[in-house]
Amino acid sequence: MKLLGAFCILTLAASWVFSKPTQEKKDRVHHSKDLSDHEHDDRQGYQYDHEAFLGKEEAKTFEQLTPEESKERLGKIVNKIDKNKDNFITHEELKQWIKHSQNRYIDENVNKHWKDYDLNKDNKISWEEYKNTTYGYYADEEFSDLEDKDTYRRMMKRDERRFKQADRDGDLIATREEFTAFLHPEETHYMRELVVTETLEDLDKNGDGFVDVEEYIGDMYSAETDGPEPDWVASERKQFLTLRDLNKDGKMDHSEISYWILPTEYDPIDVEAKHLIYESDKDKDDKLTKQEILDNWNMFVGSQATNYGEDLTRRHDEF
Repeated sequence: MKLLGAFCILTLAASWVFSKPTQEKKDRVHHSKDLSDHEHDDRQGYQYDHEAFLGKEEAKTFEQLTPEESKERLGKIVNKIDKNKDNFITHEELKQWIKHSQNRYIDENVNKHWKDYDLNKDNKISWEEYKNTTYGYYADEEFSDLEDKDTYRRMMKRDERRFKQADRDGDLIATREEFTAFLHPEETHYMRELVVTETLEDLDKNGDGFVDVEEYIGDMYSAETDGPEPDWVASERKQFLTLRDLNKDGKMDHSEISYWILPTEYDPIDVEAKHLIYESDKDKDDKLTKQEILDNWNMFVGSQATNYGEDLTRRHDEF
């Protein structure tokens, strides 16, 4: 039964693509995630900075703390950020912390699955462990008692290719970092070309190595009647011709798909790290001491007092 459960999970995103019109198509594009739901305007408060620095859920926890408790917890966080223990927080260390805070949901997802796949409890996951857990005895029997054997063989081959790509040292044994890259390749820089390849394979129904306009539209829309296509489909066809098919040969190749789903844009984590340093770096040495951070604690983390002060400002502005 492991195999059938895994099959449902692995194909969920694909099935959504065909069942709804536009949103799932947009989800193929891997923009940088927003760090906060709030506008980044320090004049209106520091909610954006709190959620960027702590993550959205953790920021809610800090809102319930007193200023003293908030500062104490912030001090402990600073100790964690200072990886090399030189008593300074550099731009790179701050970036890594913000990335960690934003990707906490990924860590939780990996932790959730880790114990299921690490069968021998050595704190690593081999390809054999993953394959046996996911596909079970079906793989040993070459899927002989399953109707759609080819589908399952392709799934396993695709998993194996992704596992090997994530496995940087080539020993077919994944560390936690490598297994994270396997489960969430879109979040890992060295896996992104594989994400493009997998997207091309998903959309290329005729197997010619390209995506034409009908394959592109078919990924998000399936006509249920003989009536005219909705206006948004016509708009997507136009986008294919003007924005997707860059060399105007009537189809998208690997590089054009990469340009589409992995657009070049600014890094919000880098921008936020620079912002926090700029606003807190009193001696302008481009790095922060623990005291500099604690002196500007209300920008990094919130508290009941911070919320009260921001509410007063908001009420004042309304008048």
